[in-house]
Formats: sequence, C-alpha cells, structure tokens
Amino acid sequence: MKDVKPKQGGLNAEIQSRIGHQLRAMYDDVVRQGVPDRFADLIRQLDEPKAADPATAKTDGRD
Repeated sequence: MKDVKPKQGGLNAEIQSRIGHQLRAMYDDVVRQGVPDRFADLIRQLDEPKAADPATAKTDGRD
C-alpha cells in the first residue's frame, strides 16, 4: 500500500474509504428497517386533500 500523506487537517484515502464503508453499512441497515407505521400514517394524512376546513376556506373578499 502507498504511503499517502493527508493534507493538513485532512484524512488519507484509506481512512476516507473505511469511513465510507461504515456509513454505507449503517445507512443500509436504516433503509432495511423501513418507515414506522405511525410516520407512514402521518405522511398519508399530509398527502390527503383537505376537507372543507372553515379555518382555511377562501373567502370571496367581502369580509
């Protein structure tokens, strides 16, 4: 393996590679867990069109 000197304050390529592998492994684990049901329900609620809500209803400008 080459002796790679890091830039001042930087990390060498081997350390960057190890960090990258660890981050990918952690991210893959999180992705496999999926979205909890309570979050999925909240997202569905946000995606649904709002019913006639008096607080958000538009007026015709004759207040």
